[in-house]
Amino acid sequence: MPRSTAAASSAPTRRSLLLRGARLGLPIFLGYMPVGAAFGLAATAAGFTVAQATACSALVLAGAGQFIGLAALTASGNLTAALVATGVVNLRYLLFSATMAPHLKGVPRWQQVALAFTLTDETFAVNIADAREGRADRFSMTGVGAVAWIGWTLGTAIGATAGSALGDPSRWGVDFAMPAMFVALLVGQVTGRRELIAGALAAVTALALSTVMPGQWPVVVAAIAAASVMTAVPA
Repeated sequence: MPRSTAAASSAPTRRSLLLRGARLGLPIFLGYMPVGAAFGLAATAAGFTVAQATACSALVLAGAGQFIGLAALTASGNLTAALVATGVVNLRYLLFSATMAPHLKGVPRWQQVALAFTLTDETFAVNIADAREGRADRFSMTGVGAVAWIGWTLGTAIGATAGSALGDPSRWGVDFAMPAMFVALLVGQVTGRRELIAGALAAVTALALSTVMPGQWPVVVAAIAAASVMTAVPA
């Protein structure tokens, strides 16, 4: 068989790349299911119907931002306040998308938009690690994002449907699912002293700021501060 023919036959197909991305995204799926269920429970407790809660997750896919928006909406009843709170928390995606942009050169704009929709903390962590190894492409990223979306939306639907049957979700440890997933992602990103120092600096700064700043602001400010400091420090 000619070498070119053999190389073409062994080249990965779109389907294989999508399935590879789905396998990479499986841990995200497993993590999103219980957290999505917790959001479904919280949303129905706040007066959302099952359809409304599920549609919120299917159309927004904002993770922690949805919880914050729901809390703001429940506390004040003001839609503008909920939108502002969610928008501020989700500003970090500007940094994530800017980091991913160099790896999407040549990808059609509509596909970039679709990938941007599935951009979350977890899909970013998986895709950027894969990209740094030179293996990520638009199809594998699509697989990661699709599996994450299914897990979050399905989890929300299950939680919203279960409603009061599960009672207080904190009894089942569901409220710890999101922090646990972030810790697991952090461990995967730490490949040397530089990443370890950045994570420790962000954690210490967030804890210090939590005594003087409300809500999620300590985490947002600490992340930006730690990233800025480490950018200025020579590698």
